[in-house]
Amino acid sequence: MRMKFEEGEDHYFFSQPHQPFFILAFVNAIIIMLIFMLAYKGVMHMAISPTRFHAYGLIYLLFTPAFFGFLFTTFPRFSATAPLEKKAYMDVFNLYYLGASLYILGSIATPVLSVLGMGMVFAGHLRGALILKKIYTTTQMEDRHDLFWILLAMGFGVLSHLLFILSELFLPLLAGITTQMGIYLFLFLLTFSVAQRMVPFFSHAIVSRDETLMQRLFGVLVVRILLESLYSGSGFIADIALGLLVAKELQRWQLQTPNPNPLLWILHTALYWVPIAFILGGISNLFRLLTDSTLLLLDIHSLVLGFVFTILIGFGTRVTLGHSGNPMHADRWTQRLFYATQAVVGVRIVVSLVAGFGWNFMPLFDLSVATWLLLCILWAVRFFAVLIVGRQLTPRGDA
Repeated sequence: MRMKFEEGEDHYFFSQPHQPFFILAFVNAIIIMLIFMLAYKGVMHMAISPTRFHAYGLIYLLFTPAFFGFLFTTFPRFSATAPLEKKAYMDVFNLYYLGASLYILGSIATPVLSVLGMGMVFAGHLRGALILKKIYTTTQMEDRHDLFWILLAMGFGVLSHLLFILSELFLPLLAGITTQMGIYLFLFLLTFSVAQRMVPFFSHAIVSRDETLMQRLFGVLVVRILLESLYSGSGFIADIALGLLVAKELQRWQLQTPNPNPLLWILHTALYWVPIAFILGGISNLFRLLTDSTLLLLDIHSLVLGFVFTILIGFGTRVTLGHSGNPMHADRWTQRLFYATQAVVGVRIVVSLVAGFGWNFMPLFDLSVATWLLLCILWAVRFFAVLIVGRQLTPRGDA
């Protein structure tokens, strides 16, 4: 089973790895969030837990295929090796496409299909990670510092993915730590590993690399996960330490802010969300520790939406434009999409704060989901034709 297109479109659509993976990631994002919203409001019955569906869907069906689309395109360039062969990335894509379809269908019909889907997606995840590992081991480059951290984060992604499946089938007590590992040692660590290499380079920031930054960051992330696993809320100290660590590093980079280039300021904005999100997480966890009340996952959502999702939109747009022959220029349509990412983050943070005070947050929850869906749909309207057929964009909204 595979997607069917006209002959010319099929040839172009699968010609570069980021194209099918980006399409799949955004389609999954729309479907998963729509199903989650309907289930959370009691409109739709699900065969599996809506919250676990939400977590698995966004970590492994949205962000992971988007990561592979980006890394299969750029990792060979990072390592000065030959571009990836089409068969290699298509084998991974087919597993993700079929697995995601089964998982989503099974979430409504029967958990049996969901388990089969997770197995296929995991096989694709493992296969993709092994492809990156092969590139890492065969490169002739002496400096493999950044490659190592990207690969290590992907390895934690595979491990967290496996533990997530095991927690669903046999070990529900692992549910909390699998999500923590998937968020912090996979999504965040991988995204930051790429960002700390690429954003200063794109921004022409002349700064020497801190050889110990990633080690220190990794160490505090591990401490945070261990503390949260022992006692919920106790990781607030690590959160604040992470926020200060990244804030100090960003200050050292001296990025031009505000930057007149939208393709840069969206990346800078994503990075600034890292210390903000960790400080908010520290406050949220301290609040939970002192009052036994929660701020509805403020720590996770401010980091994942503020940093990971924002930089996904920024890098995804940049790669889509740059590898299609379109000018590396963000017109007003694209700039509005960038502003919309911040609306998604802002509304979701307000949802957590309102819930924390015990007020009715459902109207704001509906608004946050609607904003997410609108952003993803508008990004698809603007860029899917570029990814599928190589459309050359006509600037919209520019003078």
